[in-house]
Amino acid sequence: MILERTEYLDKLIAFKDKQLIKIVTGIRRCGKSTLLEIFQDWLCSQGISDEQIITINFEDIDYEEMTDYKVLYAYLKSRLVQDKMTYIFLDEIQHVENFPKVIDSLYIKKNVDVYITGSNAYMLSGEMATLISGRYVQIEMLPLSFKEYMESTGTMNDRGIKYREYLENSSFPYTLELKGQPDEIRDYLEGIYNTIVIKDIVSRRKITDVMMLKSVLRFVFDNIGSPLSSKKIADTMTSNGRKTDAKTIEKYLEALVESYVIYQAKRYHIKGKQYLKTLEKYYVVDIGLRYMLLGSRPYDAGHILENVVYLELLRRGYDVYVGKIDSFEVDFVAQNSKGITYYQAALTVRDEKTLERELRPLMAIRDHYPKFILTLDEDPEEQYEGIRRINARDWLLGLIS
Repeated sequence: MILERTEYLDKLIAFKDKQLIKIVTGIRRCGKSTLLEIFQDWLCSQGISDEQIITINFEDIDYEEMTDYKVLYAYLKSRLVQDKMTYIFLDEIQHVENFPKVIDSLYIKKNVDVYITGSNAYMLSGEMATLISGRYVQIEMLPLSFKEYMESTGTMNDRGIKYREYLENSSFPYTLELKGQPDEIRDYLEGIYNTIVIKDIVSRRKITDVMMLKSVLRFVFDNIGSPLSSKKIADTMTSNGRKTDAKTIEKYLEALVESYVIYQAKRYHIKGKQYLKTLEKYYVVDIGLRYMLLGSRPYDAGHILENVVYLELLRRGYDVYVGKIDSFEVDFVAQNSKGITYYQAALTVRDEKTLERELRPLMAIRDHYPKFILTLDEDPEEQYEGIRRINARDWLLGLIS
């Protein structure tokens, strides 16, 4: 089953032939390679010939010799089409040593349009960032949204049942092919997990204590939506008989964030309009991956909803922070070029005390930006002094804006 991933495809189409390097980033198996294939098909439908398209996937052993940057550059240079645009697609380019030199040399040539993908954020740091600063656009890709999952089923009915399926079956696109096969889904997710930990993190970071790294990841997965610090995690590990320090934990967290398996939400002081440096929150890229590691626990449902909302805000192009206002906390402060929107995510607010608790932080904010409470209650929308309480699934599906 191939989903077009329209929101990402439209971005590639919009930047076609622009003198910018297009960089698609995201966790392994989130659909980056398929997106490039879909875009190449679109190019062909627009009259672009096969000879104008060069595509290399560096995880394919057929291209192993191309991981030498000089060999790669010579090959690409020999394939350029005279007096026509050549479209170059380099998939999982982090496997090429010194790849920034290749990208920089291609960039300065006429009639070359370059698209690259990578599964590690570190590829946009150091030399790469220096060489192409201001000359690239980054498209950050995530696994399937709830809306995409619903569309894959062919109907928008049974949202409650499909929401549970979406969480349990995973949002990685290939799991759609494994629907109804929980053991196979688990094996597939274990494969992704082990590849990220061993291949992307342990090997690159030269980490010797693999068990500690896995323990840290499990701890973060177990505490999504809770304020965490490197010291707090280190103290917990040490108290459990695995002595470590905050500096080591910080290194592990950075590696996990770089590999897109977890995302860090920094804290933002709403009144002071400044970013705070302590007690960030972390969210996991896929709830199915979390179920695979920790099992399914009903009492986590509120934090899981919070996680789903956080990822959806990222998909919609927001910079997302955890808000602090007086002694209260706002789940998400979402910022983009149009302004700010505030969100609280709660499983249910039918209990009056719970509703009051969720409203209090939003009511403490004195600006006039939109404020929402997202819940799984199947109730009509209500407003409280301008604060809208809406159904989270409707919001995820884009039925409410």
